[in-house]
Amino acid sequence: MSAVWAATSPESGLFHPVERRSEVGDLSDRFNDLRSRGQGYVEVRSPDREVPVLILAFRDDHAVVHLMSDTERMSLLVGDGTVPLGAEVEVPIMDDLTAFTGDFVLDIDRAWDLVLDFTQTRAAGPLGEWCEL
Repeated sequence: MSAVWAATSPESGLFHPVERRSEVGDLSDRFNDLRSRGQGYVEVRSPDREVPVLILAFRDDHAVVHLMSDTERMSLLVGDGTVPLGAEVEVPIMDDLTAFTGDFVLDIDRAWDLVLDFTQTRAAGPLGEWCEL
């Protein structure tokens, strides 16, 4: 199975926006490399459609998942209780750290499993509850 993705560069630590088409294994390798560095930002979509785009932003064991369902609509996946609702966690959005409340924070392993599910099904709806921005 292949995917189109762009991600943080492990060398520079900055988001590299040029999309790459590859097997999901290459995407997993990049994720694992970024995870070993402690943080990253990844955008993933189907090779045959521009949207939806699933976005994973993570730092340490915390992640936030965005969905761009079309060019005008962005949603956040509701958190899994990993972080208390009132607490804040910072994750990189492209190149800047951005704070999110526990309402939208997931455990990194769960978030990565959702990205892998998305690469297989190409559907974001079944991944959980979404809150449109």
